[in-house]
Amino acid sequence: MSTRRALRLPRRAVSQILLTQLAIAAGVAVLATGLFLAPLSAQLDDQAMRRALAIAQSTAADPDISAGLLTTAATADTPVQAAAERIRQATGAEYVVVLDRNGIRRSHPSPERIGLPVSTDPSEALAGHEVMEIDEGTLGRSARGKVPLLAEDGELVGAVSVGIAYDSVRDRLLGAIPGLLAYAGGALAVGALAAWLISRRIQRQTRDLAFSDIAGLLAEREAMLHSIREGVVALDRHDRIRLVNDEAARLLGLDPGALAGRRLDEVLGDGRTTDVLTGRVTGHDLLAVQGPRVLVANRMPTEDGGAVATLRDRTELEHLGRELDSTRGLIDALRAQDHEHANRLHTLLGLMELGLHEEAVDYVTEVVGVHRSTAEQVTEKVHDPLLAALLVGKATVAAERGVSLRLAPSTLLPDRLVDPGGLVTILGNLVDNALDASAGSPEPRVEVELHAEGHAAVLRVRDSGPGVPAARREEIFTEGWSTKQPKAHRERGLGLALVRRLAERQGGSARAGEAADGGAEFSVVLPEALR
Repeated sequence: MSTRRALRLPRRAVSQILLTQLAIAAGVAVLATGLFLAPLSAQLDDQAMRRALAIAQSTAADPDISAGLLTTAATADTPVQAAAERIRQATGAEYVVVLDRNGIRRSHPSPERIGLPVSTDPSEALAGHEVMEIDEGTLGRSARGKVPLLAEDGELVGAVSVGIAYDSVRDRLLGAIPGLLAYAGGALAVGALAAWLISRRIQRQTRDLAFSDIAGLLAEREAMLHSIREGVVALDRHDRIRLVNDEAARLLGLDPGALAGRRLDEVLGDGRTTDVLTGRVTGHDLLAVQGPRVLVANRMPTEDGGAVATLRDRTELEHLGRELDSTRGLIDALRAQDHEHANRLHTLLGLMELGLHEEAVDYVTEVVGVHRSTAEQVTEKVHDPLLAALLVGKATVAAERGVSLRLAPSTLLPDRLVDPGGLVTILGNLVDNALDASAGSPEPRVEVELHAEGHAAVLRVRDSGPGVPAARREEIFTEGWSTKQPKAHRERGLGLALVRRLAERQGGSARAGEAADGGAEFSVVLPEALR
């Protein structure tokens, strides 16, 4: 049979804690009582012996006693016996015995003992020393004080021995015990009440679970937190980190071993991710960009003022969404070209049916030349094939939407890009935003400028839209900020945030301003974009 079953200990944690606290309180009360009583007995003994000694000293200081000792015999009717008895009755001592230099009693509460030797050794007092002791005598156990008795000329003529009944000392000790036990009981009652109040608080905090249940829940929590493929970050009311599971550390790029107790803004720095996790930005499925990752965060407050935030990696989904956007853009471009090609074929067929063969030849030559000239203009100024292809495709989409997309005269970018894909992402986001902003303006246009300055690539995109107010030119680069309705497959408000993040990752910058002829101008500088 286990110890738990043998002792029948309660299973609930709060009951075990209460019993432990009560046992500790009782043990402390008993220990304190014992520690108080142990020196109390010695203190009472010492007080009784000192009292006996003081009475003996007062008796020895009476000159009549020393004179009577020298002039009278050892009988019961002497002045020495009368004086000793008077002192005994006045002080409440058990006995006051005066003895001569031979140790013969000259006074005693029992007159028949006068003239007999004392029952204890008087040599030390007769040698001129004062004595305090607890000893057994003819009258029983007593606290004794012995002093030498001197004549007026200073000659030692005897000694005085005074005894205090030890029963009175014991009675004082026993009389102090009830009061002491009452204090100890009161202290124990206060301790029991405090233990009960603390146990009630612990009961609420532990949900009345057993220790084994709490241990099991902790083990299950650890296993769950470190096995799920979703990041979990727990914070206290002061935004200090309580817990970061392995997935959250991976998503945030942190070392999980040195995070507990540190403030979140100290670990992550200022930014949207910190604002979302600390609750400064509220909502559901909030987007944040941390390093190269796009995260979706949700935050749930806890009862103690802290919070638990969950993080999901949306990077791959966001990439798929952007690829879908690119595919849709390509489909739109192909559809536009198909529509335009059908119109041209219909025109050419009409010319042929009308017999206008020369006009048909001129028309075909003109159409082919326009398309070729657009592609040639782009490839002459933008030598990187990915960027050139992007601009040609965007030009077709722009034409379909009634927007003029053109390259600035100063555009000239060599084919020496370190990361063409990153620049394609930046340029594609900026051109898409510019096309959306320009559509519907009186003279819709978008101008793209690309040129190199040493190893740096400079990109500017201008549009004829309403522009960006000066007060919001930093806010628009925040994750989740957008004026557009979200698409079905992904959230809005990440394009400009990714543009800035990609630029800053290469040591560059992304800024918004006002174009010279109205509208918005977005500038991106990448210091080491060229080989």
